[in-house]
This record gives sequence, structure tokens and C-alpha cells, in this order.
Amino acid sequence: MAAAPTKDDGVYIECVLHGGLMKVTAIDPSTGTEASVFGPAGAREALIHNATAKLAWVLKKKT
Repeated sequence: MAAAPTKDDGVYIECVLHGGLMKVTAIDPSTGTEASVFGPAGAREALIHNATAKLAWVLKKKT
């Protein structure tokens, strides 16, 4: 089961359930760069925060 991507502060967020785990992917719309994290399905907000932070780190590292 997957949730539709949403836009939050210029970042697309995609949440996909894999059994008891959730994969959260943060996508920068201007570059298409993605960063994903996995964790317990009940920790959605924390996973979104971590995926967004990871994306910021990846984008900073690319410059």
C-alpha cells in the first residue's frame, strides 16, 4: 500500500509500507535527487524528518 506523494517545503515525500516497515523517500523536485530511509511503520513523522534531513545532507555533499 502506498500513499500518494505530497509536497512539503519544496520536497516531495513518498511513503510506502513493506509489511511492518515503512520506506520514506524525500525527492528534490528541481534536481530529482532522492534520499530514502526505512523504519517501523508507526514512526512515520520521524521517518519523514530523517528522510528530509538525509536529502539535505546529500544535496549539500553534491555541491
